[in-house]
Amino acid sequence: MSIQWFPGHMTRTKKLITENLKKVDVVIEILDARAPLASRNPLLGELTEGKPRLILLNKADLADPRITDAWIRHLSAGSTVKAVAVNSRNKKSLKSIPRECKSLCKGKKWVNRRPVRAMIVGIPNVGKSTVINTLAGKKKAAAANQPGVTRDMQRVPVSQEMQILDTPGILWHKFDDQLVGMKLAALGSIKDAILLIDEIAMGTIKYLRFAYPEILISRFKLSSAEGEALTPAQLQETDAHVVLNQIARNRGLLVSGGEADLERAARLLVKEMRDGIIGKISLEGPDDPSAHWDFIQEEQ
Repeated sequence: MSIQWFPGHMTRTKKLITENLKKVDVVIEILDARAPLASRNPLLGELTEGKPRLILLNKADLADPRITDAWIRHLSAGSTVKAVAVNSRNKKSLKSIPRECKSLCKGKKWVNRRPVRAMIVGIPNVGKSTVINTLAGKKKAAAANQPGVTRDMQRVPVSQEMQILDTPGILWHKFDDQLVGMKLAALGSIKDAILLIDEIAMGTIKYLRFAYPEILISRFKLSSAEGEALTPAQLQETDAHVVLNQIARNRGLLVSGGEADLERAARLLVKEMRDGIIGKISLEGPDDPSAHWDFIQEEQ
């Protein structure tokens, strides 16, 4: 699978970032706490190289907290790079951002005379606009739970201590790595039209049945043919299509004739995973980002 996705506005964003980088003091990079590596565009690192960086692991309220802590330790690097976990919809969790940005600029002559000027970057639908609006206490930037909403560069004064230059989300030219594509599709960072919803659901089930089997069993009341709750070991031996079929039947998602509506079940599963309804899960850890995704290699 090679996913092509590089609309014209993203090409323009690349140019805007390069042209405006000299006007800012620090770069705020927003990653999805559930998959920081998959949601990190290496192109943004190249474009903003040399600037102090504050990494926000957003949607941390939806992620496995143990794994998020490991990512914070992994991503923080001395005095020029700091990683923190945040929830972009919770102002309290964003309270430290101006202070952290100022700390990254420590030693600069201007640091106590004017607001910190930050550029916020990240892939689509990772929460950039929501972070800005929450910091400002009002709607300053367009935001929506889908990729590709912010299209133009915006300068936003969020407080007396900080100004933020908002940028549209920017993805890779294409995803040659099927694993990265699957993770971003599961998170909703690429439009569902790029990867079919049933493929996303199958990939999600195959991962969760090994990484978080108890969550999958409990949330969807998965059972054996005898009616007993599945054990994690049994779930790991169960075909993903069988699991999706049971999810559909347990939720009453049927078509005429009593057959399971697998498309509706797939949409339900993916929505509940993206929204954190099924529980706090992470799709990768810093030690082994490909753990429990072995099926991706088998399918290539």
